[in-house]
Order: sequence, then C-alpha cells, then structure tokens
Amino acid sequence: MEVTVNQQLYTIPDGCTVQTLLSDVLDRPAKGLAVAINQSIVSKTLWQTALLNNGDHIIIITATQGG
Repeated sequence: MEVTVNQQLYTIPDGCTVQTLLSDVLDRPAKGLAVAINQSIVSKTLWQTALLNNGDHIIIITATQGG
C-alpha cells in the first residue's frame, strides 16, 4: 500500500504501524518526534498499535532546540 510522508510517497507493507514506519521504513529514532495521520495527532503511546491505511497522509515533525 502507499502512504505519503511529509509529501513523499512510500510503499509500505499491509499491517504497518506508525512505529514500524518510523523504525523499519524510515529508519528514524522516535525521540523528539510528533506524528499526525490525516491531520490528527497520534499519541506516542499509540504508535505500536496505530495501523496505517492506503492513502494516508502522514506528517512527522522533529523537535528542534535553539536559542
């Protein structure tokens, strides 16, 4: 199935969760990230169970530090 992550198209396996997307597909550490699916924020406590669907639009925001 296909999802859009930060305006880039990705092909992911059926049954893919937010956690799987971050770790296996995008190879990104979960620390300092916020995730929204179809403009709804997904709590980090739900990442392991939140299933992605074909056509989902996912936004990943990285926290930054500055002064």
